[in-house]
Amino acid sequence: MNQTETPAPRAGAKQWWGLAVLVTPSTLLFMMLTILFLAAPNMAADLNPTSTQLLWILDIYGFVMAGFLVAMGVLGDRVGKRRLMMIGAALFAAVSVAAALTTSPELMIAWRAVLGLAAAMMIPATLGLIFALFADAKQRGVAIGVWAGGISAGVALGPLLAGLLLEGFGWQATFLVAVPIMVLVVIGAPLLLPEHRDPSARIDLLSALLLVGGLLAIIYGVKRFAAQEPAGPSIGLLVAGVLIGLWFVARQLRAERPLLDVRLFANRTVSGALVVFLLSAAALGGVYSLFTQYLQQAQELSPLQAGLAILPAAAVLIVVSTLSPVFARKFRPGSVIAIGLLTQVVGYILFTQLDAGTGLALVIASFVITYPGVAPSMALTTDLVVSSVPPEKAGGASGLAATANDLGISLGVAVIGSVGIAAYRGQIGGLLPDGLPADAAAMASDSVDGVMAAASELPGGLGEQVIAAAQEAFTSGLNTAAIVSAVIAAVAAIIAATRLRHVRSTGQAQQAEEAITR
Repeated sequence: MNQTETPAPRAGAKQWWGLAVLVTPSTLLFMMLTILFLAAPNMAADLNPTSTQLLWILDIYGFVMAGFLVAMGVLGDRVGKRRLMMIGAALFAAVSVAAALTTSPELMIAWRAVLGLAAAMMIPATLGLIFALFADAKQRGVAIGVWAGGISAGVALGPLLAGLLLEGFGWQATFLVAVPIMVLVVIGAPLLLPEHRDPSARIDLLSALLLVGGLLAIIYGVKRFAAQEPAGPSIGLLVAGVLIGLWFVARQLRAERPLLDVRLFANRTVSGALVVFLLSAAALGGVYSLFTQYLQQAQELSPLQAGLAILPAAAVLIVVSTLSPVFARKFRPGSVIAIGLLTQVVGYILFTQLDAGTGLALVIASFVITYPGVAPSMALTTDLVVSSVPPEKAGGASGLAATANDLGISLGVAVIGSVGIAAYRGQIGGLLPDGLPADAAAMASDSVDGVMAAASELPGGLGEQVIAAAQEAFTSGLNTAAIVSAVIAAVAAIIAATRLRHVRSTGQAQQAEEAITR
C-alpha cells in the first residue's frame, strides 16, 4: 500500500442505525410486489373487479416502479437522494391510506400505479445512500448484503404478512401497514442519513415515459386477448407498444447519457444474465400469483393458513439466496443458475398435476421445489452484470439489473396470469351446472372470485356445484400456466448454461487477479 494513503473511516453506530432506516422501507417496498397475491380474493369480494382489472391491481405497481427506477435515481442525484426518499416516503404513506379507503377497482389501479412511482423515488436513494454512509469497502459490502437480503425477504415474506393481516383485520391492512414505516423514514432520515447530490445530473423524463408507456401498451394488449375482447384494438396496442419500445431504444442509442444504456446488451454476460433473470422471475411471478389464489379458492385455506403454507418455500428461498454466492466461488455462476432453473422446471411439472383435491403436503412440496429455484439468479445477477463492464459503466449496468428485478415478476403476473385466466374461461362454461341464472353464469365465467360471489346467492346444492366447477376450472388454469412457466424456465436454464459458461467461478477470478497483481 502507498504510505500516503489513509484507510477509509469506519462506520459507527449512527451509520448502522442509518442502514436500518434504509433497509426497512426497501424490504417493505419489494414486499408490496407480492403482498396482494394473498389479499386478492378478499379485495375482489369488496371491489368486484373484472379478472383483467384484478391483474392490473396486482402488476401495475411493479411496472411503474421498474419504468421509473433509473429516472428517479438520476432525479435523486440532482435534488438530493435523502430529500427524494423522504418525498417518496410521504407520498407512499398518503397514497396507502387512500388505497385502503378505495371502493372502486379503477381507482385502486391508479393508486397502485402512484405507489409504484413513490417506490421508484425511494429504492435508488436507499442504495446510493449506503455508499455515502459506508466509506470502508468491507463494511459497505456487508451493508449492501443486508440491503439485498432485506429485498429478498420482502419478496418472499409478503404473502405471509398478508395472511397475518387478513386474519386479524382486512385487505385494507395490507396498505396501512406501510404508513408507520414511512413515517419513521420521514422522521429518521434527517437525523441519521447524510444528503448526497450531483447538480450536474440530467433527467430524461421522456425516455422514462416511453419505457413505461411501451410496456403498458403491450401488457394491455395481452390482457385484452386473454379477456377475449375484439382482436383489432388488442393488435393495435401490441403494435403501438412495440413502436414505442423501438423509439425508446433509438433515443437511448443517440443519447450521450442514456437513461438505460442499451449498448450494454452487446456484452454477452450482461445480456445473458439479465435475460435469464427476467425469464426466471416472470415464470415464477405468474404461477406465484395464481398459486396463492389456488390455496384459498381450491384448497379452501384461510389467508393465514395460505401464508403459512408458503412459509417453508420462502425460508428455503432465503437460505438458497445466501448460499448461492458461496456456490459461485467454486462453480461457474452460469451452472449454479442453470441448476436452480432446472429445479424450477421440476416444480412446475408437479404443478401441472395438481387438482382441487390434491393433498396439502404435495401442494406445499411442489412450491418448496419451485420457489427457491429463482434464488441463484436473484442473488448472482447484479454482481455478474456490474463486474462484467468497465467501472464507468457500472451505474448503468446496476440500473438495468434493478429494472429487470422489478419487471420480471410483474411480467409474469400479467402474461402468465392472463394465460391462466384464459384457460379458466375456456373450461368454466362446460363445467357449470344446468339451470344456473344468467347473471350468476356471467359472474362465474369472468373469474373464480365472481363464482364465490354468485354461489353465495344460490340454493345450497346449486351453489356447491358452481364452486366445485370453479375450483376445477381454476386449477386447470394453474396447470396451464405451470406448463408455460416450465417452458420459460427451461429456456432460461439453457441460456444460463450456454451464454454464461465463459464466466469463471468467483474463486477462480479472484485467484487470477491476485496472480496479476503479484
